[in-house]
Amino acid sequence: MSYLPRMNNRIDGFSVIQGFHRRYWDGMVADLWNVDCAPEAGGYYVGHDPRLFAVLDAQFGADGDFSMAELGTVPLTACQRRAISFIPAGMEMRTEMRGIRFLRHLDLHFDVDGLTRRFGEDLPPHTLEEPRFLCDEARLLSLADLIAAECAAPDPLHGLYGDGLTLALLIDVLKIGAAVERQRSKLAAWQLRKATEFIEEHCLRAIRLDELAALTGLSPSHFSHAFKASTGLPPHRWQMKVRMVRVKEFLRRRDMSLTTVAAETGFADPAHFARVFRRQVGVSPSIWRKANLD
Repeated sequence: MSYLPRMNNRIDGFSVIQGFHRRYWDGMVADLWNVDCAPEAGGYYVGHDPRLFAVLDAQFGADGDFSMAELGTVPLTACQRRAISFIPAGMEMRTEMRGIRFLRHLDLHFDVDGLTRRFGEDLPPHTLEEPRFLCDEARLLSLADLIAAECAAPDPLHGLYGDGLTLALLIDVLKIGAAVERQRSKLAAWQLRKATEFIEEHCLRAIRLDELAALTGLSPSHFSHAFKASTGLPPHRWQMKVRMVRVKEFLRRRDMSLTTVAAETGFADPAHFARVFRRQVGVSPSIWRKANLD
């Protein structure tokens, strides 16, 4: 039990029922939750470690909806359906529920050092930086159900059972390929142009990896590797780089307050805007603006 997940959250409107189940495996922690939800519920979450979030069951009315999003992006709706999402370390997420009565879900937390030890060079660092939302293939959901059953079992099986199931789920969601020595090919010029132009046009909203992959006729995994080989950055970080260029354009306008800039560029609030800007640029928006206004 040397690894413990690190997570900050602020939640409202949830009541845990039927107990809380936790299992510890090699560098992984599985949490199984059964929660009753108020008519309006939600929260803010940021984990220091990457995690899988799996919705296993939900009860809701005709107008019920569960939305989630990285702070500052357009929410994904209908997240109450059975699906699995991969959330990278440090990604600030918010959720909102309306008309959801009950939710059963898994949180699977991963120690990056433990994954690096187990996978070695077969786990490129950028693999853990790309979010994957609402994966709903039947085999993934079957694995998640087996993990949940093991978490709730009064007499759990050998640790290698839950360990293997959880690793298998992570490998399949992230599409970690077999250990093959190969040089990653780059995108063709037209593919790179289409992808970067699309990111430029839509940089202020959440862009799914499969959207970009479809533009180039590649699988999401192949596209992600080829994009990084071409640009030196994974798609998610390239989008943030382009977004910061747009932000700086607004900051150069004297008629726009920092609050307005934050709202126009899709950030949840000025505090979140300032936090992300400082992390990306190295200084606060106000200091950057003072140094760059004509």
